[in-house]
Amino acid sequence: MLIDVPFAENLIDTHLVVDVRTPLEYREDHIPGAINVPLLDNEERVEIGILHKHSGPHAARLRGLELTAARFPLIVSEIAAAAAGRRTLVYCWRGGLRSRTVASILELTGFPVSRLQGGYKSYRSHVTSFFSPFHPPGPLVVIHGLTGVGKTSLLHRLDRERYTVIDLEGIARHRGSAFGDLGLSQDLSQKRFESLLWDAFRHSPPGRQIIVEGESRRIGRLSLPGDLYEAMQAGIKVWCAASLETRVDRLIEEYGRPGYKDGMADALLRIRKRLGGEKYDEIAGYLERWELRPFMTELLVGYYDRVYYKTREWREDTAISLEDYDTAIRELDEFLGARVG
Repeated sequence: MLIDVPFAENLIDTHLVVDVRTPLEYREDHIPGAINVPLLDNEERVEIGILHKHSGPHAARLRGLELTAARFPLIVSEIAAAAAGRRTLVYCWRGGLRSRTVASILELTGFPVSRLQGGYKSYRSHVTSFFSPFHPPGPLVVIHGLTGVGKTSLLHRLDRERYTVIDLEGIARHRGSAFGDLGLSQDLSQKRFESLLWDAFRHSPPGRQIIVEGESRRIGRLSLPGDLYEAMQAGIKVWCAASLETRVDRLIEEYGRPGYKDGMADALLRIRKRLGGEKYDEIAGYLERWELRPFMTELLVGYYDRVYYKTREWREDTAISLEDYDTAIRELDEFLGARVG
């Protein structure tokens, strides 16, 4: 008998999860680890929807059968190969006809299968509830510091056995600043962003310190979900410092690629009002001549240091220098070790 099961995290860790929605629906968001074996393609789903609206459910179901029946053997073989003996969990948008059809075919052919009760909507409700109210599985440690100081580089050097490191900007595919999309494509949806964050947090062992970089509520066009921003504001705050010269060097290393020049010019134009016309002309001239050191210096002094962290309503719990990453990591380890002890 076909079993409908409510969403639970252990299901996606023990089952092959199969999303039978269209490729477009899957691309917008899906349960982490799920494979896409669509019953209908994008155009067919639109056709069935229009037919259902104008001719009713019976006509739509008959047409759906015409479109999909010949694919049933391929669907079964694809899922069976991916499952490799595991039980399969099938879902569609809300636990309706598409998942019932595929799950029934699998059951009839002898494969162990369950259907997700409520479909993707039930999973989505779980993710939304996870972040509101948000209770991280371990203490949140938030790395702050001025632009170019090297916060992201520090994160990537930390011991992943000792800490859970969640790169918010990496997941969002944006560096969170006016120039944050250079070389990146923020082509994921808000829902997908939230799914990836949920998956990262849920895999953190209970009680382990979770280290993230300080962000505003938005990273590019994406927003931190639920109460995550508030939880970060209440977390352990570490201020990172480095000299202006070091920050300029690091920005040149990251952005100093000729292929970024046009994108940098576009980003500079977007902040022209904040800079003022005279300062904009000066900085734009450096960029046009590809004089990166004065360009980065003036950008930091004339824009980033003025706009970001202009006022802080909080005090850091500790401060470390990022002039040398190895030294900074030792200092951070000592500080956070004492917090645990």
